[in-house]
Amino acid sequence: MGPHPAVAAIRLAVRRVLHDVLTEFADQTERTGHAPHPELAEAGSGRRRPALPERTDTPLVLVACSGGADSMALASALAFEARKLAVRAGGITVDHGLQSGSDTRATEVVARLTAMDLDPVEAVAVRVGHDGGPEAAARDARYAALDAAAERHGAAAVLLGHTRDDQAETVLLGLARGSGIRSLSGMAAASGPAGRYRRPFLQLDRQTARTACLAQSLPVWDDPHNIDPAYTRSRLRHEGLPALEKALGKGVVEALARTAQLSRDDADALDTWAAEAGRDVRDDAGRLECAKLHALPSAVRRRVLRRAAIEAGSPAGSLFARHIEEVDRLITGWRGQQAINLPGRVEALRQGGRLVIRQS
Repeated sequence: MGPHPAVAAIRLAVRRVLHDVLTEFADQTERTGHAPHPELAEAGSGRRRPALPERTDTPLVLVACSGGADSMALASALAFEARKLAVRAGGITVDHGLQSGSDTRATEVVARLTAMDLDPVEAVAVRVGHDGGPEAAARDARYAALDAAAERHGAAAVLLGHTRDDQAETVLLGLARGSGIRSLSGMAAASGPAGRYRRPFLQLDRQTARTACLAQSLPVWDDPHNIDPAYTRSRLRHEGLPALEKALGKGVVEALARTAQLSRDDADALDTWAAEAGRDVRDDAGRLECAKLHALPSAVRRRVLRRAAIEAGSPAGSLFARHIEEVDRLITGWRGQQAINLPGRVEALRQGGRLVIRQS
């Protein structure tokens, strides 16, 4: 008899991602003439066995594991599938230090991942700041730690346990903020430097991951922050989405996930158009020409302006739609306005039919 359907589903999702990683690894090997050689590093507070010499020419894939149902299901599927493929599998858990006993929880997760024969395995403690609110600050600290771990171990990919439910929540949060189509596209299946972060479970619901853990008798940790109404995502998960399903019927999560994919396709197409247009609207000196910018569709023009502001030094995470709207009015509603101040000490001003975006 085969595995439980939920277990089969998570394994299939991970297998598809691992095949993508292997294909990319083989392509890189063919282009460079040799396989990337991950550097060996000591594994922080986690246990680490020496890498097997005969497998140093295979890609290393790490799983980011909090100990919750989603990431434990992901870790178990990675451990199972890696044994059948030319892939080395390891795990990272991040201790945010936001709860009493978080270091003990991290140690327990390391032990569970090690018991799955993942290697390397480590726990990384981070300091969470305050910029952007508690959820954003924790996320920034977590990704910084995962980036560092991936570089340290030479990982080809880091798997994240985001599910279809997480995707639906992300779309609704973007909608509530009045964000553009890129925000409504939610989380990408692959993101980060060179597509480092992979999300195999975006087509699976949260219950499938939890059921897979139950079927395999995997212990899971339920983060109390996930039910704390002080956090926006928690309120959305336990109050907002249930209210929408009550009002609109079942299928809201699936519909929002489809919206994310459709939005992503549109956003990708617009970004490609904007990249090409960004070159065409410049004069011989590389300055943006207002007349040519005005001729562009607004969705394309604003993308060109946003990219120019980021290139001038404005931080992408602090550059909001209202900033770009103000810069856009220098093109579409020119009345002799003064320079527009943007985050990162960047200013945008119109001079002689040219739009100048520079450090102030």
